[in-house]
Amino acid sequence: MPRIAIVAGEISGDRLGAGLIRAVHARRPDVEFFGVAGPAMRQAGCEVWVPSEELAVMGIAEVVRHLPRLRLIFRDLEQRLSADLPDLYIGIDAPDFNLRLERRLRPRGLRTLHYVSPSVWAWRPGRVRVLREACDHVLCLLPFEAAFLHQHDVPATFVGHPLADEIQPDPDRALARTALGLPVTGPIVAMLPGSRAGELERLSPVFAATAAWLHARLPDLTVIVPMATPALKARFSQLWSPAATGGVRLQILDGRAQSAMAAADVVLLASGTATLEGMLINRPMVVAYRLSAFTYVLLKALRLIRVEHFALPNLLAGERLVPEFIQSAVTPAALGGEVLRWLGAPEDRARLQQRFARLGTALRRQASERAAEVVLSLLPASYNR
Repeated sequence: MPRIAIVAGEISGDRLGAGLIRAVHARRPDVEFFGVAGPAMRQAGCEVWVPSEELAVMGIAEVVRHLPRLRLIFRDLEQRLSADLPDLYIGIDAPDFNLRLERRLRPRGLRTLHYVSPSVWAWRPGRVRVLREACDHVLCLLPFEAAFLHQHDVPATFVGHPLADEIQPDPDRALARTALGLPVTGPIVAMLPGSRAGELERLSPVFAATAAWLHARLPDLTVIVPMATPALKARFSQLWSPAATGGVRLQILDGRAQSAMAAADVVLLASGTATLEGMLINRPMVVAYRLSAFTYVLLKALRLIRVEHFALPNLLAGERLVPEFIQSAVTPAALGGEVLRWLGAPEDRARLQQRFARLGTALRRQASERAAEVVLSLLPASYNR
């Protein structure tokens, strides 16, 4: 029976892992998966050694604060996997954790696959060498990543993005509003301040102030805020008080982020996978990104950031399709002003949606199935006879 260790670091990684596990099991039901996983991977058939939220840490300062716990998890995984080597190790995203572990395990004879290329084309380019040493193969979600890695002698395959396969493009806005119990008419803005605790802490207050700024100009505004987990919802409720939002009509959802974006006229959100979801759902957006002050100053001082854009739609297009704001530029007036601009510019929205549709088509490649083919090809030859 083939045995595969798999480590996913957060909610988006858990979803990727679940799709991959199901696609592998469709071809080889006897494959055993175990490792660091979330609820979606557990449901797909993965034995959970450590919950994936334990690795959901973002930024240099945040990693330092959680370092003792991360080291304990790392040592435990290394010892357990070294004592009984599986047939393959799959690291899903979480590059600082996974690449280090892959680099330690590969010299011991364990084949390694990294799913989701680190953004080596954007920042910390020295990690290309680490990829070369740590990985037998890299699975890339974005079309330009595999070409970049091939130039640096890293075996890689562009598989497309599973979200592009799953999400219905341009869903009916009225139906989505009815399903969520929202007004069918009137402006609705979906706000997604992030799926990590650190993001939520940094962006929720300014998003609340932006809601108040917008409400002063749009009294009939409805704001919907999907929360990825109960813990994030509880913390969000503490950060987002009625006084901070100026009495705006607010609805907090348990999950259902894609439904919230489908119901919205405009989406205000943290940079990350959610921007790709918004692009695939075909909704105008405004993107915010705030790292800890220490992390940002360090990255700038060491000149480790090499790209003009950080929002995924802008990266895919190679130009600024949607407004994006970082650090001190993330203000209620800046965010709210761009939301208002989208609401009042139907021709701009139509042009954006045409671009979004073309970008989405390029990502639809049956990603989980392609990834499963690579996974099975990396298993020992005795399993593939």
